[in-house]
Amino acid sequence: MSNVDFKQVLALAEKYKPDMVRFLRDMVAIPSESCEERDVVLRIKEEMEKVGFDKVVIDPMGNILGYIGHGKHLIGMDAHIDTVGIGEIKNWTFDPYKGFEDDVYIGGRGTSDQEGGMASMVYAAKIIKELHLEDDYTLVITGTVQEEDCDGLCWKYIICEDKVRPEFVVSTEPTSCQIYRGHRGRMEICVNVRGISCHGSAPERGDNAIYKMAPIIEQIKELNEKKPEEGGLAYDPFLGKGTVTISQIFHKSPSRCAVADGCWISLDRRLTVGENDVTSINEIKNLPACKAANAEVFMYQYERPSYTGLNYPIECYFPTWVIPEDSDYVQAMKEGYEGLFEKAPVIDKWTFSTNGVAIMGRYGIPCLGFGPGDEKEAHAPNEKTRKQDLVICAALYAVLPKLYLARLAKK
Repeated sequence: MSNVDFKQVLALAEKYKPDMVRFLRDMVAIPSESCEERDVVLRIKEEMEKVGFDKVVIDPMGNILGYIGHGKHLIGMDAHIDTVGIGEIKNWTFDPYKGFEDDVYIGGRGTSDQEGGMASMVYAAKIIKELHLEDDYTLVITGTVQEEDCDGLCWKYIICEDKVRPEFVVSTEPTSCQIYRGHRGRMEICVNVRGISCHGSAPERGDNAIYKMAPIIEQIKELNEKKPEEGGLAYDPFLGKGTVTISQIFHKSPSRCAVADGCWISLDRRLTVGENDVTSINEIKNLPACKAANAEVFMYQYERPSYTGLNYPIECYFPTWVIPEDSDYVQAMKEGYEGLFEKAPVIDKWTFSTNGVAIMGRYGIPCLGFGPGDEKEAHAPNEKTRKQDLVICAALYAVLPKLYLARLAKK
């Protein structure tokens, strides 16, 4: 038996709501865009040490890993602690770093995406310590960097270089306090065509790369709009349809009075079940307009150094992943949710992408999601999260490891 007193856990999570709110507001007040997370990492380290983590480590990439317990079953919980920028400040009704607070909400950049998850995880660890919920497990709580720039890169480093490989990981990305068990993968693809420049007064002398790109753009649009049975992108009943859209367009020309001798576009390709990097590159290469233009089609590479100066390159391929609903991981979380809140949870999926692309997509480590805040708040002006979400998540994170071990013991 798990011997978890759900009412006691929930009461303690409620007690620590003011502490979680304060901690979250402290994190929000520290600008921490990708590759600039140093100061917020140090603030998280301070809080982890304050609440009694057994060990706190900052790895060479700059990720922070806090450990609770010393058991043989390693369980992970993750929050990326970098944020996107604030965008157009005129779209905000309050200062995105000073934030705001009322009886229900906390506002500010990173409240939902996803420093709220970090606040809940840290205080879940405090609840575990205070209520003696330790068992034959070690809980590693990670605050990961560069996710907004390159999701999963941080976990590739943690798994391959830090040699930390949990049995399963909970992503605390925003789920509106619902259980998420997967999402589509993605790729960042470049399509490049070359032309020949000439003076703009006699365009017939050259070969305009922008004109060569035009039918490619149209055929990519058509590819996205086709149904699978018409030769369009794949469809999965749970994750939905694969998609492709043009996210950027660039050109190269000697001057504004010359024919363009280069044109390239960036594609945001979302991958459903059955799609991967090879199939997705080939479907673009095989477009008639790409063949006619002799277009180059390739994946982008990410090579930006972390705030520590470490450069850890990776191709921009982020695999699809799904965890079965009947798995012990999902069922343990479902049991915890029902025990704490006396109702059935919603089980669903993310629309966007998370560090799960590496954790499970690349390395096959089961991953599931449960986090404070709403996905729609991510990257939006006036970002906010509910205070009560912090309580809900802290309580569930605190009971989950013990419930998981109880399930293993029944086998």
